[in-house]
Amino acid sequence: MKIISFDDMLKLNIPAVRYYQWVEDMIRHKDQTILPPKISIKPYEGVFCNVMPSFVHTANADYEGVKLVTRYPSRAPSLDSNILLLNAQNGEYLALMNADRITALRTGAVAAHSIMLFAKKGYRTIGMMGLGNVARATLYMLLEMNPDKTFEVKLLRYKNTEALFAERFQAYPNVTFTYADDCASLVKGADVVVSGVTYAPTNFCPDDAFDEGVLVVPIHTLGFTNCDLFFDKVFADDTAHVCHFKNFDRFKYFSEVTEVVNGLKPGRENPRERILAYNIGISIHDIYFAAHLYEMLKDDPNLPDIDVTGPKEKYWF
Repeated sequence: MKIISFDDMLKLNIPAVRYYQWVEDMIRHKDQTILPPKISIKPYEGVFCNVMPSFVHTANADYEGVKLVTRYPSRAPSLDSNILLLNAQNGEYLALMNADRITALRTGAVAAHSIMLFAKKGYRTIGMMGLGNVARATLYMLLEMNPDKTFEVKLLRYKNTEALFAERFQAYPNVTFTYADDCASLVKGADVVVSGVTYAPTNFCPDDAFDEGVLVVPIHTLGFTNCDLFFDKVFADDTAHVCHFKNFDRFKYFSEVTEVVNGLKPGRENPRERILAYNIGISIHDIYFAAHLYEMLKDDPNLPDIDVTGPKEKYWF
């Protein structure tokens, strides 16, 4: 079994468009995967441990995988994740992979995909809060996929994260930054609102802060439950992962993103619709990314290899 680190993935220097295409592939072909709902335990306030299994296939092979992602507020960064990848044909353990980069890039690509799919035509102003790695990955994907489009990004001030965030993108000529001191002023006037906040015990702002035509993308699905009740449409990446939401039965309209991509259900139908995109974060994206990265790295002689072979005999006890 190969051990694949964060740095091993960095050296591949994969362009954003390829990551975006992997996400598009999985969204379009979701019906060809096996995706049980994730298992989540929350032993303490603000702490979680999610276990996320799935089955995917690439042009080369079938894969099974399990992603483990944890959040501990006392840790920096608070989020951490790993993936165990298997050959689906024979059960061989192929790789244990750090999944922090995979998580950020697939989540950013999915969020950018939702923005490009559901935002109103001519969208320009984006309000962003929770300015960590996933929010950075989202804007990175959006800028890389739209080099000829100009964006105005409003950032929520919080412990100087907004300055560091803007500095990260200073080389991009097609984005300018402004700043907001509270959530309501961030959301008001925005065409798109993106939240990367990982813990929110209450909603961020009142109903009247959300203009007609706004698209809200709460990456960690937190802080916008009031929108459930008056937004025109709600989309999600998987029904089984959101059907337990307390307001699920009260959504005015709901469908999965894959249904829109495949032309089975309508997406945005007019510029006045308020739309909520609950991309809960499903492991088919992670495992699909991991499978492709493994295929690129598996023959690298510098990768550590460990033997996790079990007993050779059926009755070993």
